[in-house]
Amino acid sequence: MYLTKNISGAHFNPAVTLSFCVLGQVPWGKLVPYCLSQVLGAYLASGLVYLVYYDAIMEFSGGVLTVYGPNETASIFATYPSEYMTLGRSFLDQVVGTGMLMLCILSLEEKRNTPAPSELIPAIVAVIVLGISMSMSANCGAAINPARDLGPRLLTLTAGWGTEVFTCYNYWFWVPLVAPLIGGVIGTFIYLFFIHWHLPDPDPPERLSSLSTISDKIKQPCTMWNNGVELKAA
Repeated sequence: MYLTKNISGAHFNPAVTLSFCVLGQVPWGKLVPYCLSQVLGAYLASGLVYLVYYDAIMEFSGGVLTVYGPNETASIFATYPSEYMTLGRSFLDQVVGTGMLMLCILSLEEKRNTPAPSELIPAIVAVIVLGISMSMSANCGAAINPARDLGPRLLTLTAGWGTEVFTCYNYWFWVPLVAPLIGGVIGTFIYLFFIHWHLPDPDPPERLSSLSTISDKIKQPCTMWNNGVELKAA
């Protein structure tokens, strides 16, 4: 975020980009290019992880790259649901997690509330993502980012895990693609309804102008007479 914030706004998550498009803060024409770039970045990053840890992955898996079993290695890259999770609960899990992410992000730069220092926003976002991942990863891995899931899943498809990464768990792969997009927009509207639209409006220009005029008059020196003694006050 520190590296790219002033270039692209540091959008690493299609759900975040979509939410900002809904808010009108990002042009809709940038949505598809941003999302494709995010997926490509995740694919290349997971490819680098695969190369760096190739020997360890092969040693642990015995050279058999699978999605199921005690020696499965697909979950190193993409997210997969726990055995006890139903499809509906998995969808809800991703909606709630991404909604929480957007609810926190949108408050950081709200000038009418208590904004975070701009220099610390990347670090705060990192803590938010870390907190959501630690508290909500048991169910489905806490993707909360379609690119973060699809990019690595495509890498595993092309690196030897095969089509099973898309067909496993009753074609579960679409959940971390669709649910975060919906959750991000829901979190955005929750922020608008309950926070943004209730914040105090800034002072109108007319009031600021009149206050400025009064202030200038107060600062001007005045002359007072008391029993023939000249008193000056500012």
